[in-house]
Amino acid sequence: MSTLEIRDLHVSVTDPAGESQEILRGVDLVMRSGQTHAIMGPNGSGKSTLAYAIAGHPKYQVTKGSVTLDGEDVLAMSVDARARAGLFLAMQYPAEVPGVSVSNFLRTAITAVRGEPPKLRLFLKEMRAAMADLSIDPVFAERNVNEGFSGGEKKRHEILQLQLLNPKIAILDETDSGLDIDALKVVADGINRFRATEGHGVLLITHYTRILRYVKPDFVHVFVGGRIVKQGGAELAEELETSGYEEFVKKAGAPA
Repeated sequence: MSTLEIRDLHVSVTDPAGESQEILRGVDLVMRSGQTHAIMGPNGSGKSTLAYAIAGHPKYQVTKGSVTLDGEDVLAMSVDARARAGLFLAMQYPAEVPGVSVSNFLRTAITAVRGEPPKLRLFLKEMRAAMADLSIDPVFAERNVNEGFSGGEKKRHEILQLQLLNPKIAILDETDSGLDIDALKVVADGINRFRATEGHGVLLITHYTRILRYVKPDFVHVFVGGRIVKQGGAELAEELETSGYEEFVKKAGAPA
């Protein structure tokens, strides 16, 4: 069993004027493999900042607190070492990589995480099976990464990476963003296949409850003003669907 533990995490960014601005103001969260945690909150509450800080984005400076994976100090690791340790981030806005095909990208990523290149024949078999699971056309493998992709194609590609890289903890930042209902169901099925496999945990960041109708969370955390202000089970997501975030924003004194 794997455990991601976040304790009193404070994170700042530097604005264009050169001033440091604190975004996360003491986040505490413990998640284990076999669990699905949903982080919900309004725009600007710091949800994506949490994801990028865990992944090691250089824009975000951790000023206080700790992040550990199975007792190992994540914050002391390089970005690639975090991936090899078992962390995965599906970004809200995946970048285009012109000139690099999806198949080459995936094989390079697998090589970096596993420490050795997979045999080509076995890799192609594994990739094609994963693509079939996600209803992805085989010609997709020869397209340049995210170049000209629709929103749904970008998100399916993120879940394709998740399935092939097989991390311990998957952090999914607004994976439901921009998806129509059919694409949402395909992506949700991919997440459910991943989390059903022993040793996997999911941290799902979202504004809305619609993906939670297909990916049932064990825990829901309300994120406002750079911290978790309420925690509960799946029923908390239904409460948010009805009442929204306004009550929590007012109590936290954060801007709406």
